[in-house]
Amino acid sequence: MPFNLPIFLTWLRVALIPVFVGVFSLPHAEYPLAWQNMVGASLFMLAAVTDWFDGFLARRWNQTSQFGAFLDPVADKLMVAAALILLVQLDRTESWLAVIIIGREITISALREWMAQLGKAKSVAVSLIGKLKTTAQMIAIVLLLWSEPLIPGVSTQLLGTLALYIAAVLTIWSMFYYLRVAAEQFREHG
Repeated sequence: MPFNLPIFLTWLRVALIPVFVGVFSLPHAEYPLAWQNMVGASLFMLAAVTDWFDGFLARRWNQTSQFGAFLDPVADKLMVAAALILLVQLDRTESWLAVIIIGREITISALREWMAQLGKAKSVAVSLIGKLKTTAQMIAIVLLLWSEPLIPGVSTQLLGTLALYIAAVLTIWSMFYYLRVAAEQFREHG
């Protein structure tokens, strides 16, 4: 089997999860919190960029595959869930926000799996709302992981929290969008 860079980038994203989480477990005496914030946020940002890049390359080089289509969203959801749990542990976000976002991810993943079994996977393909939600999540998580001031006089934590609230609203909105799209199947098969 020839080397597939898009799948390699997806696996890299999965491999970066324990690394960026582990950075925050290092002793503060040797690795100050500001360093942990910078390195952890940078690793998460690298993982987020590979999310866009692997899909772009797969389509451009015609290296899409069923395995890649399966692994990519799993990697995304693992990455976001790990980051949100870490942010709750670091007391940088509220647990209820993490529960909303992670709960939606599990619900929509299950819905997509069920719709795929019915041969209706395309009806719950990623929408613009879903893409906006993902963008807001990634920005929020990077800002909350970084935590240090980026702009003098502007709280990075506040910006990250606002972005996470926007992501939570888009999360709920997109979940209802996908559930509404699947409602006909619920009536037929429920």
